[in-house]
Amino acid sequence: MAHRVATFTLNPAYDLVGFCPKIEVGDVNLVETTGLLAAGKGINVAKVLHDLGDDITVGGFLGNLNRDGFSLLFSDLGLHDKFLTVEGRTRINVKITEQDSEVTDLNFSGFNVTPQNWQQFVEQSLAWLTDFDMVVISGSLPKGISLDEFSAWIANVKKICPKLVFDSSRDALIAGLKAKPWLIKPNDKELEILVGHALPTIADIKDAALTLVKQGIDNVVVSLGSKGALWVTKDEAWHAKPPKCEVVSTVGAGDSMVAGIIHGLLSHSSIKDTLVFASAVAALSVSQPGVGVPDKAKLNRILEQIEVKIG
Repeated sequence: MAHRVATFTLNPAYDLVGFCPKIEVGDVNLVETTGLLAAGKGINVAKVLHDLGDDITVGGFLGNLNRDGFSLLFSDLGLHDKFLTVEGRTRINVKITEQDSEVTDLNFSGFNVTPQNWQQFVEQSLAWLTDFDMVVISGSLPKGISLDEFSAWIANVKKICPKLVFDSSRDALIAGLKAKPWLIKPNDKELEILVGHALPTIADIKDAALTLVKQGIDNVVVSLGSKGALWVTKDEAWHAKPPKCEVVSTVGAGDSMVAGIIHGLLSHSSIKDTLVFASAVAALSVSQPGVGVPDKAKLNRILEQIEVKIG
């Protein structure tokens, strides 16, 4: 039986993804186009979970002026579309990967969410959000959403589905943490911002994660780029490291890890085994231009190469 998961992307985007050996600031740069994708963090999570065989419902906001690409994606993948359509245009993000795997993001603005839009979204989402095994809230906030109202909505979502996974950054991350999500997945830089100081070692990162656990967040999974990921709870800590591989694009790698975490946990795997699986899904993601699991045989080969130890 497929697991039922809902993912929310309040500020989705069309990702224009490309490759440039080295960006020269202030000059003309020739970029090889990799793709133009209907995306957003929660939508990326949904793509991966779909490929892993789960039953996915997607929600959030989309602009009425360029919704077609998202509607087509949802239809093609068989995702249940609960997005609220608002006036305006869904934003476009430009993501350029360089030869050294550094990614430069140029995130443009999009639609504005009115108070009426927000009220309608809250009422509708809390009404249909029943009987899900897990809920994911990912990404940034569009213009017009109050941080306090965002925190209150997350708290209400958690009352309906306690297994709430939250992955955001900046002010939205801080606002979301007030609702004490069940699991969060900051990267090491985001964790440094949360605790207010540098975290140069794995031990420092573990201590910072434990601080959040003590504040009421059951699971803190910190993505560390090429150094892997660290999962910390009150009872255990594990550090997984992926094998070296050719990096095609790091876009969506963190979202792929979130999807791997969800699928592993809903498959009743241990934290250790779930982290290994999620690390393999993330490693597969960076080795290909798009988000998803098109080659499960390749995923299994990577899975066998993940190193894991007590964190």
